[in-house]
Amino acid sequence: MQTTWDGLPISDERPFGATVVVYRVRDDGFELLMLHRAHHGPAYTGDWAWTPPAGARLPGEPVEDCARRELREETGLALALEASRCGTDEWWVYFAEASPEAAVVIDPEHDRFEWLPVELARARCTPELARTPLLAAIAQIRRRFARVGVIEDLN
Repeated sequence: MQTTWDGLPISDERPFGATVVVYRVRDDGFELLMLHRAHHGPAYTGDWAWTPPAGARLPGEPVEDCARRELREETGLALALEASRCGTDEWWVYFAEASPEAAVVIDPEHDRFEWLPVELARARCTPELARTPLLAAIAQIRRRFARVGVIEDLN
């Protein structure tokens, strides 16, 4: 059986895990919460260095519970989740809106976090396996706000 970096078992059934794209709305657009993994040190900028909160599903764990657990463990946030169409059968993607004042508390897997404008979040999130669902999530968030006219020109 496969395990996570900290030795927990990973489900051998799909979906294997979930990502939570956390965003907050600002006067000039929206920002995304990105976490920097501590495994390779604070200066590391390569693949998997910066990603949204995400993690593997435990055996028998409902995928939405996985997303909630990972969000809470990695950021200290307990936010309402919304399923998206941005994931795959293997890895699901959820949205969560945070208030501009949300207090993020990271876990030992990460050494820092940043609220980033869309373009910077997109540039930092690699490899393509992680960036592709993030780009789809950004597009879906933009469409949502454009429909309701909340934000004219999103970053």
